[in-house]
Amino acid sequence: MEQRQMVDEKPETFEQFMASMRELRESIREMGESQRKSHRKTRREIRELRESQQKSQEAFEKRQEAFERELEESKKRREASEKRQEAFEKRQEIFEREMEESKKHREALEKRHEAFEREMKEYNKRFGEFTNRFGDIVEYMVVPNLVSKFKQMGFAFTKANRTKIEDDEHEIFMEIDALLENGDKVLAVEIKNKPSINDIDDHIERMEKLRFYADLHNDKRVYLGAVAGVVFDKSQKIYALKKGFYVIEPSGETFTVTEP
Repeated sequence: MEQRQMVDEKPETFEQFMASMRELRESIREMGESQRKSHRKTRREIRELRESQQKSQEAFEKRQEAFERELEESKKRREASEKRQEAFEKRQEIFEREMEESKKHREALEKRHEAFEREMKEYNKRFGEFTNRFGDIVEYMVVPNLVSKFKQMGFAFTKANRTKIEDDEHEIFMEIDALLENGDKVLAVEIKNKPSINDIDDHIERMEKLRFYADLHNDKRVYLGAVAGVVFDKSQKIYALKKGFYVIEPSGETFTVTEP
């Protein structure tokens, strides 16, 4: 009876064993599958990590390159700025030197101008003295000779004087270097060192005033004009002759008279 029971129990144990084996194989298979999945996941994660590291490395290298470019550009900009600063400082130095030279030049110019003004004052003073002396020479030497010279030309002048006219009532004021007169004619002579066109025009105006003054005093004589000069340019001489003036100019130790 007991032996039968033992025989009957063995198949159940075997089946359990086989079941256990199947469970073990299934467990091993699942473990293997799990390991394979885990391995694939690990490889994928490693690959992704490597890719991520590669991208990070590339991004880092790009940032490094960009930083180096920016650093180089910054260096170039700094060098350019330093060069501009140096150029500016040089221009500033040049400008300051030029300003200093300009100041010195201006000061020298002002000094020359002051010297010129002093020379002009001295010249005007001497010229005034010369004019006065020249007038005296005309009065005491030329005028008497003019009477003689014009006598040769048919003019019998009896008086020859420097004349000043001051008529407050009619506002006529003039000075005539030499006024040669007789009973029917008057010759007004303007004497200049070097007569100009303006001097001749002034004498035309003087003759008009003289004619007006003579008419006020019922003076019916013929009034003639003459211009005398130590130096007479050709154009001024021609202009004076065209305006109806006698031209008096030096010739050797005496002088000549040209009729208009």
